[in-house]
Amino acid sequence: MIVPITLYSDEVLHRKALPIEGVDADIEELVGSMFETMYNAPGIGLAAPQVGRSLQLLVVDISCMKEYAGAKPMVVINPRIIASGGGYLAMEEGCLSLPGVQGDVVRPATINLQYRDEHFEERTGEFSGMFARVLQHEIDHLEGRLFVDRLKKREMRRAKKDLDALVSGRFSASYPVASAPVAVAQA
Repeated sequence: MIVPITLYSDEVLHRKALPIEGVDADIEELVGSMFETMYNAPGIGLAAPQVGRSLQLLVVDISCMKEYAGAKPMVVINPRIIASGGGYLAMEEGCLSLPGVQGDVVRPATINLQYRDEHFEERTGEFSGMFARVLQHEIDHLEGRLFVDRLKKREMRRAKKDLDALVSGRFSASYPVASAPVAVAQA
């Protein structure tokens, strides 16, 4: 089932998500809804707070990108980055919760990640390239952080008018969005 995506001004996006204790029918249904919602948007990653659920859960599928055509969709529960390396790379990012807003974000090129999969089995893996970037972006959501929080001052000034438009409702999205009750103050 496609569910509305929460927007920048919704407080669920600005708080740390709660860990998941295990996978039950509710979590399995949420995972299915998140994949369907992500594909409909269309996106390549989606975190539970983006659909209004304060849980440490995210889904990723970058197989739509030519160089990652063989990549399998991932379900990531209770992730923890245990190491990063490979230098730092800047790349333009956007977010389904911030339609129309983009900016260059610097992130580590490689991460080692400890997480649980869709069967709640513990996994550890090394991810690089776009996989590392998308995972870091979505893990930020679980920490109550958005990509705009990582922008350099110059980039943030460029994004400010788009953020202001988003908060005031002057934006368009090709996917269902949830209206947020309260705007948040910008840092």
